[in-house]
This record gives sequence, structure tokens and C-alpha cells, in this order.
Amino acid sequence: MIRLPPQKIGTHDFTAEGTAMIEAEKLTKYYGTHPALVDVDFQIEKGEIVGFLGPNGAGKSTTLRLLTGYFPPSRGTVRLAGFDIRTHPLEVRKRIGYLPENVPLYKEMTVRSFLFFMAALRGLNGKRKAARVEEVLKDFMLHHQAETLIHKLSKGYRQLTGMAQAFVHEPEVLILDEPTLSIDPRQVVRVRERIKAYGRSHTVVLSSHILPEVALICDRILVMDQGRIVAADRPERLAAALGGPSVYEMEVTGEEEAVRAAIEKVPEVLKIRCTGEGTERRFVVEGRPGKDLREALSSAVTAAGFTLLGLTAKEMSLEDIFLRLTRHKEDKS
Repeated sequence: MIRLPPQKIGTHDFTAEGTAMIEAEKLTKYYGTHPALVDVDFQIEKGEIVGFLGPNGAGKSTTLRLLTGYFPPSRGTVRLAGFDIRTHPLEVRKRIGYLPENVPLYKEMTVRSFLFFMAALRGLNGKRKAARVEEVLKDFMLHHQAETLIHKLSKGYRQLTGMAQAFVHEPEVLILDEPTLSIDPRQVVRVRERIKAYGRSHTVVLSSHILPEVALICDRILVMDQGRIVAADRPERLAAALGGPSVYEMEVTGEEEAVRAAIEKVPEVLKIRCTGEGTERRFVVEGRPGKDLREALSSAVTAAGFTLLGLTAKEMSLEDIFLRLTRHKEDKS
């Protein structure tokens, strides 16, 4: 498996910005003798949407529970807004909105009464409480279900009710475990919109095993495997750090062999594939990592007298990154 030290990938100058909203140092959690989380370090700023990505059992949910103070770490520290979760648990909890993987709901309440109850628990009252309940009912497409008993809701609407209670008190930090679990495509779009909008001025931490989910929502991803963070950065920078080949797609007017010969004159080219018929052909070119070959490729084909119709660099996808970082799973099977 490829292991990349998180501190060397996509590091932020947090000291220049001030104290990070969330700071975890040497975070470790054992269940009995089993290490679910081992020496995990990360920092998350206000205004960041950060996703924990990994296969089942990687330690994502354990990490989120530790951030909320749901249970204490076996060792290590977590600070949220400067407060240690061990010594100031109440200060931490009042700043958090939490959606666990299995949402605890009072099933004999209606959706509206449950949200009023949760808003009151979080310190809202009077007109502000009523206004926020109505806002989250609308935001999460629950207004038509507001007077429905929770036990009569579909799984999707129960999940949306869980989302609404996490948002209702406008917490500084949202912690969302698999936020789009069990909801339909239309509801997924709405949830993504709300998370992205909220993350502009607040901190959002989420976990998912759904690759496109993380790519669409998150500013930064932390890839977990076997209880450790194996990489952390934006997807495009992770691709560069992994050292995979650069890939370019070219559309060129000319005969295949002659165009191929021109492309091969670029020293960093490793492999060329060609598709198409006639004189307009598409070439997929793999080059050595760490260098942008677009200018060299363009010069090579035009100097040889061919017409370049298009040239794009193809980024490594989040799925490619994920599979490379957790490759041992498939290697052992």
C-alpha cells in the first residue's frame, strides 16, 4: 500500500491563520485490544468542508465520534475552537451539530415537534427557535412532512430529519456521518447544496465511502485506511503526490504513424494510444509525472506540420486515488 505522511501533503499554514477550528494530535482509540485509530493528526480551519474517505472499518466513524466527545480517546487530544474535549466537554458540545450514522429520533413525535425539542435543548427559544425550525423544514424538504409522526416516515425522510436537527441551532461545526445515506437523488442534491452553503462560513466535517460525494462537496479530503490517515489534500494535489503518470488527450489531423512519431520526440512521453479513423484521430499520451507536457506536445505536432484540434490534461480521479491508497485490500483477496 502507498503510505503518504499527512503532514507532507497539502499542509496549511495554520499558525498564520490563527488557531484551527479543530485540532487532533496523536488521536488513538482502542476497542479492547483492537486499534480502531492510531496516532491520527489533523487540523481543520473555519470555512473548510473536509471529508474523511475510506473503506468500511477504516476508522471514519470512530474519528467523528471522538470529535463530538461521544467517547474519550484512548490517548491523544482533540481541541475544538480551542477547547479540549476532555476538560471542556460542554463547551465543545454546544458548538457542534452532529449527524451520526444511525440517527436517534423520537419516533412518537412529529417532525416539527422533534425539531422544536432539539432546538430548545441547544438553547434556542422564542421567535428565534420557531424561525429556525421553519427554516430547516424548508431547507431539507420536510415542510410537507412536518406534522407526520417520525415512525411513519421513510428512511430518506428520517435521514433528512436527522440532518435538520444537526443544522437547527446553527452550530460552529457540523459533523456528518454518511449524510446522504438512504436519500433519493433529488434529496441528495438538496443536501449537497445546504452543506456547501453552510461551509462557506462554518466548519463542516463529514465521512463517506462514496467517492463522487466527497469530490462534489469537500474542499479537502483525508483518506483513511486501517485506522490511519494515509493521505490528506485536495484531489488534484493527491494525484500529483502519488506520482502517477500525467495523461493528456490530443485531437490531431494527420496519419497515425506520422503523428505518433512526432509525439515520440518529446522525451518525457511514456506511452501513446490512438483511437479514431481517417485523418482526425484522438491520441491518449502518458508522460512522466511532475511536469506539464502540454506546450511540448503542442510544439511537437505543429512543428511536424499537423493541425492540433484539441489538447487537454486529464486529472487522476478521486476513485483512482482511493484505489491506489487502499490497494492492499484487493491485493490480499
